[in-house]
Amino acid sequence: MTYMIRASFFTAFALAALPLTGCAVVPDAPIVQGTPKPEGYAVPIDQPVRVGELVLTPKSVVEDSRCPENARCVWAGRLIVRTRIDGAGWRDTADLTLGESYGTHDRVVALVSGIPERQTDSEIAPREYRFVYETR
Repeated sequence: MTYMIRASFFTAFALAALPLTGCAVVPDAPIVQGTPKPEGYAVPIDQPVRVGELVLTPKSVVEDSRCPENARCVWAGRLIVRTRIDGAGWRDTADLTLGESYGTHDRVVALVSGIPERQTDSEIAPREYRFVYETR
């Protein structure tokens, strides 16, 4: 009797789990919210852009220490943007530095432009930034 109860329990469990195996989704493309802009497009924070096979989304400005356009500086400074990178079945978040390459999952991308330029007499609001990315 105990054997029958145990066998019935395992059979019921296996049958209950069977439909779940048919629901597995194997992603074959980046999954992002919103429609990505085309490569080369200057995007604001939280706007995805397609870069080759990837979709990149700038999330925040981590650092903008670039020399203001209307000043003389000893050091050029840098712009670092936290960026979400979506590929086929994976997601990465990285701090990309303007002009430097970043590699992940056998892909190399770069932040190639950040506008507007800094000025000595004003601050840039996050909503004013636009970023351009490219594959390398």
